Amino acid sequence: MSRLRRWPAAAAALVLVLLLGFASGVFVDQVYPDQVPSVFLHSSRSQLDSGQLNQALRIIQADYYNRNLNYANLSHGTVRGLVQALGDPYSSYLDPTGFKNERAGLQGSHNGQIGIAVSFQNGFPVVESLLPGSPAAKAGLQGGDVIVKVDGKDTMGLTADQTAVLIRGPAGSHVTLTVQRVAGAPPLDVDVQRLDFTSPSVVSLMVNTDILYVRIYQFGTNTQTELDSQLSKALPGARGVILDLRDNPGGLVDAATRAISEFVSSGEAFEQRDRNGQVERQNVTGTHPAPTIPLIALVNANSASASEITAGSLQARGRAMLVGTKTFGKGSVQLDYPLLDGSDLHITIKHWFLPNGQSVDKVGLTPDYAVSLPNRADMFDVVEPARGHAGDTQLNRALELMPAS
Repeated sequence: MSRLRRWPAAAAALVLVLLLGFASGVFVDQVYPDQVPSVFLHSSRSQLDSGQLNQALRIIQADYYNRNLNYANLSHGTVRGLVQALGDPYSSYLDPTGFKNERAGLQGSHNGQIGIAVSFQNGFPVVESLLPGSPAAKAGLQGGDVIVKVDGKDTMGLTADQTAVLIRGPAGSHVTLTVQRVAGAPPLDVDVQRLDFTSPSVVSLMVNTDILYVRIYQFGTNTQTELDSQLSKALPGARGVILDLRDNPGGLVDAATRAISEFVSSGEAFEQRDRNGQVERQNVTGTHPAPTIPLIALVNANSASASEITAGSLQARGRAMLVGTKTFGKGSVQLDYPLLDGSDLHITIKHWFLPNGQSVDKVGLTPDYAVSLPNRADMFDVVEPARGHAGDTQLNRALELMPAS
């Protein structure tokens, strides 16, 4: 599976603890290669040293105190170590269970999970975003919460995999997350019930009577269908569209291409370049239900990968203004190589560029109108519209900028 989802550089990854899958981020087209390239081990210094690996295994077999070795775990650990040694925060290894959960998450199906995307900062897992209708959202977790303990276990220094294992569990069971929400304030204990649930990737409603607000939470396999459906129903009564990509960590690139195509009728959406400099141009495709309606996109520091492709392409083509803060800055593309045991090698294979040739890697997108959101809790929640948007400075600025009918 080729993907574009953010994996924050501060940690190794965007952990989809529902886990969306990653991550933190990260996707393109749901395509699987016919063959997995063979890796040849040699003793040459320019190649992997099979002798060293075999010697280490023999020592473990001969002298490790516990004779009951789990060779599946040793195999997973070996491959995981190879990927970690690449030094690429966006390349990763998923064991069979993790890969299965990730694929299900991109389809909106989550089993025994709580519905959060987690990054790592200063050694601690941090809630990046919550899925609509998820157990975590219902329990009161918020984006930006620093998870300092899971069921009383300190999280400092845990890996992405270790964090996911602690948070996941059987459907119906509970997990207590101790979170630091405000620096200097006492930590909060939040009890969350793990559940099997499905979550939409797109939710929309009309605000201020005639402005269609569309929130895309991630770019998954159902995003185009959901977006098509909601646009077809609401566009006839709308004088403008606000596309909210805040806290969207990315997803399938094909889904991003199709989202762009909803608002652009022809031309290039973006392009990809591989390690040999070969260029693959990704053109808009399909139907184009909203090619001329006034369009504004909301972005923030957690808008990454596929969401940056979407926002950046619309901005570069003069199709949409961006409002908010500078985006994350992830310009690489990863491909999934499913392995024989059901695990997955998720490695960087390309970088992507906007139609004007710009790369966002490590720099992000600069909004046309820079607007901060002082209190994250004020962000408009389309799932709970009764709370209103009076405190959402970014959404309110977009509404002010929307042309009159």
